[in-house]
Amino acid sequence: MALGETRNGIMRTKSVEQSIADTDEPDSKLRKDLTTWDLIVFGVAVVVGAGIFTLAASTAGDVAGPSVSLAFVLAAVACALAALCYAEFASTLPVAGSAYTFSYATFGEFIAWIIGWDLVLEFAVAAAVVAKGWSQYLATVFSQFGADVPTTLDLGPFGVDWGALLLIAVLTVLLVLGTKLSSRVSLVITTIKVAIVLFVIILGFGYINADNYTPFIPPAAAADADSGGGLQQSLLSAIGGEAGSTYGIYGLLAAASLVFFAFIGFDVVATTAEETRNPQRSLPRGILGSLAIVTVLYVAVAFVLTGMVHYTELQTQPDGTRATLATAFSSLGVDWAATVIAVGALAGLTTVVMVMLLGQIRVFFAMSRDGLLPRSFARTGSRGTPVRATVLIGVVVAITATFFPADVLEEMVNIGTLFAFVLVSIGVVILRRTRPDLPRAFRTPLVPLVPILAVLACVWLMINLSVETWLRFVVWMAVGVVVYFAYGRSHSVLGKRERAQ
Repeated sequence: MALGETRNGIMRTKSVEQSIADTDEPDSKLRKDLTTWDLIVFGVAVVVGAGIFTLAASTAGDVAGPSVSLAFVLAAVACALAALCYAEFASTLPVAGSAYTFSYATFGEFIAWIIGWDLVLEFAVAAAVVAKGWSQYLATVFSQFGADVPTTLDLGPFGVDWGALLLIAVLTVLLVLGTKLSSRVSLVITTIKVAIVLFVIILGFGYINADNYTPFIPPAAAADADSGGGLQQSLLSAIGGEAGSTYGIYGLLAAASLVFFAFIGFDVVATTAEETRNPQRSLPRGILGSLAIVTVLYVAVAFVLTGMVHYTELQTQPDGTRATLATAFSSLGVDWAATVIAVGALAGLTTVVMVMLLGQIRVFFAMSRDGLLPRSFARTGSRGTPVRATVLIGVVVAITATFFPADVLEEMVNIGTLFAFVLVSIGVVILRRTRPDLPRAFRTPLVPLVPILAVLACVWLMINLSVETWLRFVVWMAVGVVVYFAYGRSHSVLGKRERAQ
């Protein structure tokens, strides 16, 4: 038994040394092409997207009012605490798989499977949701240039979103061709969208009316089962005996949980650990650097947005149309700015989907290499990428985005990510105790205080998600348990080594 491989059965752990050794298997070896700058680009590319162009406006109008900028700060604090834990793990265990791999080394195989299954929910659903948002913006761009081209077509009882299908097909091919090429494309598109975001902030600042910030936290609104009440209200407000979580302090807290979706993705940087030239130095810089940049951008956009128009003008319309960043400029008659924003959103969401797909593929690859999923998906091609896994994930996400509605999936992504953050934060404390001898290029400060605060912050955000979301999450996890015992447990590479001894 290799150093650090302990316990038997479903709680067996895979040592850090064994995890690193497995990365040298010739048939499943990833190419090390990425630098610190590449990682920062990936982080900014995946995070600057839906949060700025869509989520900030709709959350301000429907949930929090002007306090949405404070909601972004609260979400960023929770992310920062978790990011410190991710940075230590990623630099200590530079292997593909992110939280899945970290959990395998600390909690054991069963918990690792659960977190891997959870990450499947996070990345795949997020890619599908954002792809549908990209498709909507594509139609907007067409209309801005005078062409009425719908990106969703009715096919009997189904709606076929050809825009989302096109995007995922192109990005899947790009990811097959190589991670470095994907990084270069991402750099170009990210530069364009960050420039547009800065343009929006500077232009919007001139339209700010201070009166729009009052009240900063709007009084709580009455809610029924169809509008923020019942199963749709946050778990916290339900526990507190409140009727709903629209506006007021519960609205602010619920908004923090919702806009957390905007920060999802910085953990994708950790999934590329195995493809980084100097992971001990580059991973912490990539994770923390990208998070710092996007936090500043998000808070600035949210503050300017709610200062430009009153939050009531950003409420979702009766026909279901949600407000976007372009809505604020259009309402002030600055239609040309709305066109620029639409183009920026199209570019922004492109890289979000691409990096989400990359994260999903790397987690799937790591689970396959460990035998918890079919090992054939861990084989890498001549370009050093897992072609089979990439094609499979591309097809599944394409089908999901093309045929299924995604309006209720944002919270599902949030709860899955927060659950991963909780386990990673706890894992840092466990690995410090079980393997104090491991070299750590980056050390999370004030352990165990920071990990404990990270857990508390993430659990706090989780209980502010809706009861409905919790029910769906429990069902998804139950399905994962069935899959593990039906396939993963008996095919585990670590389990086979254990039985051979």
